Amino acid sequence: MKVAVIGSGNIGTDLVVKVTRLSKTLDVGVVVGIDAASEGLARAARMGVATTHRGVEGLLAVDGFADIGIVFDATSAEAHRTNARLLAPHGKRMVDLTPAALGPFVVPSVNLEQHLDAVDVNMVTCGGQATIPVVAAVSGVVPVPYAEIVASIASRSAGPGTRANIDEFTETTARAIEAVGGAARGKAIIVLTPAQPPPMMRDTVLCLVDAPDPSAHDVVRAAVGAMVERVAAYVPGYRLTRPVQITPVPDGQPVRTLTGGARATHQVTVFLEVEGAAHHLPAYAGNLDIMTSAALRVAERMAAS
Repeated sequence: MKVAVIGSGNIGTDLVVKVTRLSKTLDVGVVVGIDAASEGLARAARMGVATTHRGVEGLLAVDGFADIGIVFDATSAEAHRTNARLLAPHGKRMVDLTPAALGPFVVPSVNLEQHLDAVDVNMVTCGGQATIPVVAAVSGVVPVPYAEIVASIASRSAGPGTRANIDEFTETTARAIEAVGGAARGKAIIVLTPAQPPPMMRDTVLCLVDAPDPSAHDVVRAAVGAMVERVAAYVPGYRLTRPVQITPVPDGQPVRTLTGGARATHQVTVFLEVEGAAHHLPAYAGNLDIMTSAALRVAERMAAS
C-alpha cells in the first residue's frame, strides 16, 4: 500500500526510513513538507521518493495521490486539525503522531485490533506509548483507581513540535491512561533533561491498586513482564530497568481512599527505558523511535485488514 508522510522533520524522516527498510507491505509514495530547503525533503528525494514543500495542498496535487491509502501526520496538534479537514473528502486513512487526538487512541500492544476501521487514529504521545501498556497490564488483573506516569527525555530529542505541544502532551496522555490504560484517573508529567551525554528515554509508572491479597502481586508482576515483551516485539529497545516494585500504602494516608470512594491498598512502581533503533535518529531518542515504531505497526495492520 502506498503511504504519504506529512512532516519532514525528525519523526517524519525516521518514518520514511523505517517504512523503506522494514516494511514488506507499505511503500512511501510522497513526503510532504512546508520548507523547500528541508533536509528531510532532500533526504527523501535522494531515496527516490516524491516530495512536495507545499503542504497538504501540494499532496492533493501530486501525481499518484489517488493511490495513497494511508497518511502519516508527523506535524503538530494544530496542523493536524487542518490536515485532517483538508484530507477528509478524499477518503484517506490517517495515522496521527501528534497530540491532536481527533480519532481514537491506539497503543499497538493494547488495542491494535479495536480501531482498524477508524478514519483517523491517534498514537497518543511518546510517553503514552511507553507507559500505557504497563497501566493496561496492571488494570487487567487488579483495579487501578489512579495511575501517574513521568516521561523523562533528552532535551536534544525534543524538537520544536514537542516543545510547542507540552500542554497537549500531558492532557492527551492523561486521557489515554484512562481510556486505554484502564485507570479510573490518570496523570502525566514530561521532563526535558539537558544532561550530557543525552540520556535514554526513561519512564516511571506509578499505579495505586486495590490488591490486599499478596497472591495478586505475583500476577501483577507477571502481567507487566508479559506486556513488556509484547511492546519489545516492535520496539526492541523497550525494557524494564529493575524489577516491578509493589509496596503497601500506609494506613492514614489520603491516597488510601480516593475520589469516588475508590480504595488503594498498594502502590505498583515500574521503571522503564527506551533505547532507539537508530535507523535515522540517535539511540538516545527512544521517545521518537517508539512513536514511529508504533505508527508503523498500526499502518501495517491497517493495510493488512
